[in-house]
Amino acid sequence: MTTTRPIRPRRSCLAVPGSSEKMLKKAQGLPADQVFLDLEDAVAPIAKPAARASVVEALNHGDWSGKTRVVRVNDADTEWAHEDVLQVVRGAGANLDCIMLPKVERVAHIHWLDLLLTQVERELGLPEGKIGIEAQIEGPAGLSEIEAIATATARTETLIFGPGDFMAAMKMPALTIGAPGASGYDPFDTVLMTIAMTARKHGLQAIDGPFALIKDLDGYRASAERAAAYGYDGKWVLHPGQIDAANGVFAPSQADYDKAELIIEAYAHHTSKDGGALGAVMLGDEMIDEASRKLALVTAERGRLLEMERTTKFTPESA
Repeated sequence: MTTTRPIRPRRSCLAVPGSSEKMLKKAQGLPADQVFLDLEDAVAPIAKPAARASVVEALNHGDWSGKTRVVRVNDADTEWAHEDVLQVVRGAGANLDCIMLPKVERVAHIHWLDLLLTQVERELGLPEGKIGIEAQIEGPAGLSEIEAIATATARTETLIFGPGDFMAAMKMPALTIGAPGASGYDPFDTVLMTIAMTARKHGLQAIDGPFALIKDLDGYRASAERAAAYGYDGKWVLHPGQIDAANGVFAPSQADYDKAELIIEAYAHHTSKDGGALGAVMLGDEMIDEASRKLALVTAERGRLLEMERTTKFTPESA
């Protein structure tokens, strides 16, 4: 199954505790692509009922212009998950883009959420399928069932890596979320690649999880660059100070965007009849062919999604 849902920018995915009215207000003015209002780990069990009401109020009366609006509910095996979904969607479904489901360990979790969302959408008269799903992979069981999880419903928009719970489930000897330790070997390599490959196979976005050392911006940037190297679309942000790094890492530079569009135009010209119907040509000092066009399209599509403007244009005379 390949999703046909709209692609939303998700370079920076800001986590906001649903129990913090101060952060719920502050987040509205921050330049994050996505904001997820958290009812799970960021909210104490005793505070969860009140946090639901705060989240509904923020969604309905806040200014979230330009942001993807997401609520992270508690995981499907908890006593809170059902009421999380019912109260948030009944209260603010018209102002909600996605539900994030944490600790997805089996495809039944996605089936449960998909069915419940459908029932509530019908109840409220909302378009069926309006609310998307973000599936958070946080353990070996979920990773082993990731193919079924990714294809369970057309609602799914993203696959998210949750490093903290994953590290605990794997008994990794580390104490900081998102930082698995020193040494040359990165134990996240296989996990990151598996999630990225599954996402790309099915037209989903891949999002990297948090880096908990919020004052270590160099460490955050390195973590983001690692995810970007695997083709990830964005990364979680736990503190406003991390937003600029995420937005920068997961967006093409102006020079790269210009070059990508130039390659696409030049290749289109040279493969045409007027351009000589050539399959491989030189563009400056670089040979370009069909593989070059495909690579360029990745960068060009990201730039277009972010509404970047070009500063160069191809002309046959410059070829």
